[in-house]
Amino acid sequence: MKRSIGVLLLGAWLILTGLAHLLHFSFSGMGTVMAILATASGVMIILGL
Repeated sequence: MKRSIGVLLLGAWLILTGLAHLLHFSFSGMGTVMAILATASGVMIILGL
């Protein structure tokens, strides 16, 4: 089964978001990193990559 990079990025975003909330994990700039990851995965999924 071939997975697209967009779906892999989305999976990473979901895992990081879940762990951040469960473990109260945070760092300076985390919101920016998560926004970039979410945007990149959305663009890749729309483009079919």
